[in-house]
Amino acid sequence: MAHRTVELLAVGAGPANLALAVALEELAPELAGRTLVVEREEDVVWQRGMLLPEALSQVSFLKDLVTMRNPRSGFSFLSFLQARGRLDAFVNLGSWVPYRSEISEYLQWVADSLERVDVEYGRGVASVTPVLGEDGEVSGWTVELADGDTVGCRYLAVGAGRDAHVPAVFEGLPAERVVHSTQYLQRIKSVPTDRPLRVAVVGGAQSAAELFGAALRDLPDCRPTMIMRSIGLNGYESSKFTNELFYSSFVEDFYQAAPDARRQLLAEMHRSNYGGLAPATLDGLYRQFYQDRRDGTDRLGMRTMTDITGSATDGDDIVLTLADRRSGAVSELRTDLVLLGTGFDRAMPRLVRDLGAQLGLDEFAVSRHYRLDLGRPATGGLYLQGVNEATHGIADSLLSVLATRSAEITADLLAHRAEHPAGEREPALAA
Repeated sequence: MAHRTVELLAVGAGPANLALAVALEELAPELAGRTLVVEREEDVVWQRGMLLPEALSQVSFLKDLVTMRNPRSGFSFLSFLQARGRLDAFVNLGSWVPYRSEISEYLQWVADSLERVDVEYGRGVASVTPVLGEDGEVSGWTVELADGDTVGCRYLAVGAGRDAHVPAVFEGLPAERVVHSTQYLQRIKSVPTDRPLRVAVVGGAQSAAELFGAALRDLPDCRPTMIMRSIGLNGYESSKFTNELFYSSFVEDFYQAAPDARRQLLAEMHRSNYGGLAPATLDGLYRQFYQDRRDGTDRLGMRTMTDITGSATDGDDIVLTLADRRSGAVSELRTDLVLLGTGFDRAMPRLVRDLGAQLGLDEFAVSRHYRLDLGRPATGGLYLQGVNEATHGIADSLLSVLATRSAEITADLLAHRAEHPAGEREPALAA
């Protein structure tokens, strides 16, 4: 086992921490040279489980990791296209939104282009322990990696995303028969295709619709049924007035708003991100149902206003208990495979919750600049990215605010370091 010490350790080489890495290289090169990003996978892939060939990003290419902060940056999406020899072709495409796979390529290109920040792959995090002084002051963190190596750091930035939400009703089913969208591409190849499968697709938004379409493509002659609690599928709420609430500048307004106003904003914006479908996806799916009805195939199913109240196995069948919310009628649906487009757990990621338990935190209070209130004096710090919708707005988990947020975190890091000079902290971290 080996130990090393860095100033800043960023967990997860996703868009959030890559944007931070770019900001450090451009705004704080000295700190960038003492920063390490660890990624548990062997490469950078955006939305790995749902990197479907036809899937489009829902965000303008100008909302990349850097352009909204520094349009002249060499780390922009346009710089990536130029480096790949595709700038002319992309301009000729006439689209504001790239393919999801193209954004993923861009992120790997950014990681490969960093000159000062180190990125290490295959480095999953097993645990994080706060380094405490005699007075309980947090001076940093000791991070144990999956291979047993440890990293000491003064600052920690967690940008690994939220945990997948698997509703409790499915917990008793065989793991190989239940696939969350975050694992779809990794696991679909191992699903037997020697016979037509009955597939239940759970959810009523974009990821569920994409799973439905992917199942039709990947599982020959399958019979998929969508099951959702809502009254039906709806498009995203995407008026230009609503989209102003995704501006980086709106984060300040949201953070300063009263709690009731924050809750109202989040509730009313649900369909702008979580509760809707992209227009092309919605139209294509309806056409598939139309053709199925027209042909009399009766292959595609949809159950709206339906709760799944139970699940069990019966021989080779998975049996789902369905409750119709309109009539109260209860029925059973027998299926072979369950695909979950159920999104992500709204709680803090397990890594953060474990740290909170060690520090005795009853709640997670994050500053305007994304630094967690540790509930005690601290010369070290912990920054949380992508999990602060309740305080920073619905755009917090999206690409829209990455460029500006990374600059705010960088400025806060520099200010905190200046306020708390190194002193005797490094020997403690290396111990």
